[in-house]
Amino acid sequence: MKNTLIIVESPTKAKTIGQFLGKGYTVESSFGHVRDLPRSRFSIELENNFAPEYIIPIKARKRVTELKKKAAKAKEIILASDEDREGEAIAWHLKAVLLGAGKQAPKTKAGIEQMEKIQKTPFKRIVFHEITETAIANALANPRDINQPVVDAQQARRILDRIVGYKLSPFLWKKIAKGLSAGRVQSVALRLVVDRENEIRAFKPDEYWSITVQLKNNEDVFEARLVEVEKEKLEKLGIGTKESAEAIVANLQKAQYKIDSIETKEVRKNPPTPFTTSTLQQAASSRLHFSPKRTMMLAQNLYEHGHITYMRTDSVNLSQESTAAARAFLTAEFGKEYALENARSFKNKSKGAQEAHEAIRPTRTTKPENLAIKDAAARKLYDLIWSRFLASQMPQAIFQATKVSLTATFEDKVYGLRTNGNNLFFDGFLKVYTQSFEEASIPDLSTDDTLTAVTVTPSQHFTEPPPRYSEARLIKTLEEHGIGRPSTYVPIISVIQSRNYVRKDGGAFIPTEIGEMVNTMLTTHFPAIVDIDFTAKMETRLDEIAEGKEPWQKPIEDFYTPFELQLEKKYEEVAKVIEDEESEEKCEKCEKPMTIKFGRFGKFLACSGFPECKNAKNLKENEPAKIGMKCPTCSEGEIVEKRTRKGRRRQFWGCNKYPDCDFASWKNPLEENSDKSD
Repeated sequence: MKNTLIIVESPTKAKTIGQFLGKGYTVESSFGHVRDLPRSRFSIELENNFAPEYIIPIKARKRVTELKKKAAKAKEIILASDEDREGEAIAWHLKAVLLGAGKQAPKTKAGIEQMEKIQKTPFKRIVFHEITETAIANALANPRDINQPVVDAQQARRILDRIVGYKLSPFLWKKIAKGLSAGRVQSVALRLVVDRENEIRAFKPDEYWSITVQLKNNEDVFEARLVEVEKEKLEKLGIGTKESAEAIVANLQKAQYKIDSIETKEVRKNPPTPFTTSTLQQAASSRLHFSPKRTMMLAQNLYEHGHITYMRTDSVNLSQESTAAARAFLTAEFGKEYALENARSFKNKSKGAQEAHEAIRPTRTTKPENLAIKDAAARKLYDLIWSRFLASQMPQAIFQATKVSLTATFEDKVYGLRTNGNNLFFDGFLKVYTQSFEEASIPDLSTDDTLTAVTVTPSQHFTEPPPRYSEARLIKTLEEHGIGRPSTYVPIISVIQSRNYVRKDGGAFIPTEIGEMVNTMLTTHFPAIVDIDFTAKMETRLDEIAEGKEPWQKPIEDFYTPFELQLEKKYEEVAKVIEDEESEEKCEKCEKPMTIKFGRFGKFLACSGFPECKNAKNLKENEPAKIGMKCPTCSEGEIVEKRTRKGRRRQFWGCNKYPDCDFASWKNPLEENSDKSD
């Protein structure tokens, strides 16, 4: 019997695929990457054409040993990792490890014999956009080789990021504070947040006024807004003072009103495109209040269980099979009027979008309530993906829009007013994918009507600064500029948060003091690193590597040569931003003076006897805030707000007697007690 070994990344994916295959197939998981650059050293040979040194991480070694044993018994090895660059690289590394490439070559006789068996075994690569029986069967029937240019593109990105991180981070340690890091793309994201904050600080609000008139026609009352003064269009800031507004109000209260024209027309609203990674993260954020990280974790789970197609994509294309299935479902469920005769296609707007890929969609048209999805959050996300996909193949929503133009005349003053009506005539795609729209009804009006002003109301407004970036808005901006790719958006945002370069306030990012220092240092002395156009062009070059148009070393060489010279120069030129300060406090462990230092979480006290004495603690001004509650565990300590050491969680609550008392909670104990009392 044929013994085929199929290797995927995750156990869940392996289990789902295993359900579709009969005897003769063994599906195993690599549990992600089996080879990577080591964390502890640079591992890029700069003088050897940027050759990387890969190792098998400790956590992957046991799994690699198990996979080698199974591979030695197989008649065929199929690498079935995801279809993007990361998945292609995983397949390449898997093959290299199984064949004992480089320093991974076996040393024992048994290991050498095992490797020789594997070397005689054919390797194949398959990809699929969805985990369904049909998709797996098609993939197995159409295997291919590993796409080396795509692997090279991922490798080039990894090496570029390693060079920037390992070369630039020590510079930040020396010039600002220990523990900082710089990244090729994360630094651009940080710059966007800081630049926006500077815009907000520099913003000066302008006052302006709007005026509405409540008019009566027989028994009907409706509102119209002022849009023209002396036949000139009223701009947003046209009425800039209270005095100007009051003068117009006085005239409108005495004015004669008449209806000039009534226009009614049909307005059609198109459905949105099916989801890409970016738009899914944005919609899940606004509609479900999911963070992009949570969205991707849930989407990964849905994909691996065979419920949705691959969730890392920047394409809005849909397969013919999926649009045909949508048409059949919509016809049966809602009637012919809710289904299109011909499938609707969409044009990709994302820079560098992979046209051959497909949008995120359900693998079948089954209603969400009829699927066995136990997790409530995953079910909500599936419902969002399902409804958006169906909506993309439904007719436009049709509205009846009415525009009424009016004139108000007082003595020699003439004012123009307008009122609008908007009524839904046919819901179309809104039947499954609701969107907010303003439905406004106005009474039946005629140009012969006699109108009376009931009230004239001035309203004061002030222009507002641009909004801070939320996670979804930042991802959208990165995508618009062509920075990053679907698989990188979440890691980019996670890094600037975990490094304490930004903090969240009401769902929006605000740069921290240390984040602004890092940004100033980079924008002043390494402008190319944080230049949006430069970073976007590098993404384009990585795409060209993936298409086989350029060797992977060339963009790295073009970047590294001037970067190395610039870095060497700046080490000499740039002074340290923050110097250590003396304090009056003595170290309780060795009696030496404590020094005030600056780290990525702010100022702290450290013993001047370092490294012999490693005592360090918060400054009193930075000590955790008490919440006015005794510890429920020891009854002696006070509950204080704390933050995890690496800053991966915003905060938690614990006893200030730690380590003598280990009480800790991710929820505020005061709120928990309040809930219980209710």
